[in-house]
Amino acid sequence: MVQMILIPLVMALVTSWLVIRFNLAKSRAELTANSRPLGHPALTAQAARLARALDLPQVEVLELRQAQVNGLADADGRVFLTSGFVHKYDQGEVSAEEIASVIAHELGHVAQGHAKQRMNDVMGHQTAQMMANMLLARFLPIIGPWLVAQVVTGLMARTSRENEFQADEWASALLIKAGIGTGPQKSLFRKLGRLTGGAGDAIPDWLRSHPRAEERIAAIEKNEARWLGR
Repeated sequence: MVQMILIPLVMALVTSWLVIRFNLAKSRAELTANSRPLGHPALTAQAARLARALDLPQVEVLELRQAQVNGLADADGRVFLTSGFVHKYDQGEVSAEEIASVIAHELGHVAQGHAKQRMNDVMGHQTAQMMANMLLARFLPIIGPWLVAQVVTGLMARTSRENEFQADEWASALLIKAGIGTGPQKSLFRKLGRLTGGAGDAIPDWLRSHPRAEERIAAIEKNEARWLGR
């Protein structure tokens, strides 16, 4: 009986680890192939301000050839701004300081090891899902696996929201240290729905991978009040 449980568990762990490592390498190669150095002096100047605040020689920021508005970071420290985001800057819809807040946020993900944490979380959740499915398949052959999938999705979404709050907090501290302040961070969140076309607005809160903009702004202001003793 123990072997019947342990063997599938070990196989699931190994399979998940191999799949995640493969996808990570593939994603990193695609990011490198589809990006180029950011060619906007005003934006690279903001990245340099952040680097000085961190006592680093530079923060590597690249433009990723994608139309959607997004920012992301690789675990190696590279930050990517999509062409869609850069286009919004060119059109005057976002400021250089607001772009700096995006860079700071992505650096927060890197500094706190969220990429590695997510890899471990995915492995754990996939293994737990497989084991739960094995147990529930006998009693709830159809709805059981669906319920497990919903619970796992909700747990991963909650972790993702927590990571976003943590990266926001880290970014706020960096922006203050760099002399930029949190104003651009908050103003960007106020216009983020319009910039992204309202993507994700209809998703239930418990399945959202990112907190709502008003929640993020409130958290930033709460952190500032705590830091400044207000």
